[in-house]
Amino acid sequence: MVVMDNYRKGWALRYIREAEAELEAAHESPAMAPTLILESLRKAQAAIYYSLGEPKVIEGIVLQGLRDGGPVDDPILRFLIEVERSIKRIERLPVTSMEEALKEADEIVRFASEIVTILTRED
Repeated sequence: MVVMDNYRKGWALRYIREAEAELEAAHESPAMAPTLILESLRKAQAAIYYSLGEPKVIEGIVLQGLRDGGPVDDPILRFLIEVERSIKRIERLPVTSMEEALKEADEIVRFASEIVTILTRED
């Protein structure tokens, strides 16, 4: 069982709800999709960070792992690094590749939602 204070739990749940809503809006509004996809991914990322601990600390660990570039043994850290890489890659995609970005964002937000659900669950 993960012990999480109500403050972090509240923010994690709020961010994942917003990530899901913005991703849905991206599907419905192709003109706004590039902005909405990135917002959705950043909010999904924030939801995971709040679920795991102090977001700034988690972000620092992820960015350090990204800078180091070597193999990462911890599966959670490896996933978080891959999320950061995906966000950076999607930021550089041309508008013509938004369908690909939407598919990737769908997967990331779905995984993030599962992680947040598991970590915020009260047994």
